[in-house]
Amino acid sequence: MAEMGSKGVTAGKIASNVQKKLTRAQEKVLQKLGKADETKDEQFEQCVQNFNKQLTEGTRLQKDLRTYLASVKAMHEASKKLNECLQEVYEPDWPGRDEANKIAENNDLLWMDYHQKLVDQALLTMDTYLGQFPDIKSRIAKRGRKLVDYDSARHHYESLQTAKKKDEAKIAKPVSLLEKAAPQWCQGKLQAHLVAQTNLLRNQAEEELIKAQKVFEEMNVDLQEELPSLWNSRVGFYVNTFQSIAGLEENFHKEMSKLNQNLNDVLVSLEKQHGSNTFTVKAQPSDNAPAKGNKSPSPPDGSPAATPEIRVNHEPEPAGGATPGATLPKSPSQPAEASEVAGGTQPAAGAQEPGETAASEATSSSLPAVVVETFPATVNGTVEGGSGAGRLDLPPGFMFKVQAQHDYTATDTDELQLKAGDVVLVIPFQNPEEQDEGWLMGVKESDWNQHKELEKCRGVFPENFTERVP
Repeated sequence: MAEMGSKGVTAGKIASNVQKKLTRAQEKVLQKLGKADETKDEQFEQCVQNFNKQLTEGTRLQKDLRTYLASVKAMHEASKKLNECLQEVYEPDWPGRDEANKIAENNDLLWMDYHQKLVDQALLTMDTYLGQFPDIKSRIAKRGRKLVDYDSARHHYESLQTAKKKDEAKIAKPVSLLEKAAPQWCQGKLQAHLVAQTNLLRNQAEEELIKAQKVFEEMNVDLQEELPSLWNSRVGFYVNTFQSIAGLEENFHKEMSKLNQNLNDVLVSLEKQHGSNTFTVKAQPSDNAPAKGNKSPSPPDGSPAATPEIRVNHEPEPAGGATPGATLPKSPSQPAEASEVAGGTQPAAGAQEPGETAASEATSSSLPAVVVETFPATVNGTVEGGSGAGRLDLPPGFMFKVQAQHDYTATDTDELQLKAGDVVLVIPFQNPEEQDEGWLMGVKESDWNQHKELEKCRGVFPENFTERVP
């Protein structure tokens, strides 16, 4: 019996909810058609607009803060690997080995502490701040539904009031057929019944109106107080959040600066003890720094495409650049093969005087041998002297192949996702003006062999992540 009663209550509640939804839908249709007026509150609507704006800004801040934390964690991992590399190359008999290891440990702890404090003082505070929005958003939506119920009850009561005079006129003057058919003593009872029924409907409508108005006004008053307060609280929250981040970052960099200075002192001590074995690395400036939109990503570690030229002999460059394909004089310390140019040795133009030979030998003692690697020339997307032009198993306009030396994660839909070892078939841009400096257009060889669909497989990639292959 209890189960049947519970089912009856549940069915009655479902029916009531369905009736409410139908009544609200009917009321909204009448309001849109202009057949029923809608209660307006411009002040509350402005509060709702502010609430939605505040929620959007807070959600974006939370997303960007999580991205910042992810970057801090990635930087921590990169710094940790760099220190591990230093520990591996730092030989046991070098001075300061223990100090360098201790600095690496403190570096790791400092990154961990920085990340944890960002989580505690910024991210958790951000989550608490945004945690109050879902409940308020739900209450705003509920207030809107109760406002429709209030308008519907108000219109129903007004319609009964408007029909009151018509009902009283009908009661005062019965219908002729009823008057003729009913005895005289029954007519008074019929009139009394009609009056009672009309009053009952009017009383019920009035009660529903009062109840709907009370529920709506209670919710409306609470939200009218909370929404402006929530809106004003955003200023203090933003100030506290960014002050916390700025303060944590400032302290982090101060402590990190001390560790870097300590590491520098250790390395200076190492340099003094082994000063006779030092050498200078001269970074040669490049006029064609690779860039997509003024800058391209750098490989995760050194590579021939990204590492500056190292001149071990410390000699200035000759005034005149060597002509590609020419052979420099051989150095006595270099094997004979090092002076040969790829593709064959260029014969001498003529006999040299003794003085010229001596000068040439003197120059060769300070300059390393140069091997020039040549690639097929490309004209209008075709390869001259290469075997790729016109081959059906290569994409149209194929120029040359490159192999990825590092993993590259695509950051846009027009970029290729590369893994170290992937071979890419380089092709020209359809519109040369779209090519950014340092970027190439190509299709991975595996994708081309599988699909043969250039439009779906091609994409751009940073040149400094790859090396040319035969």
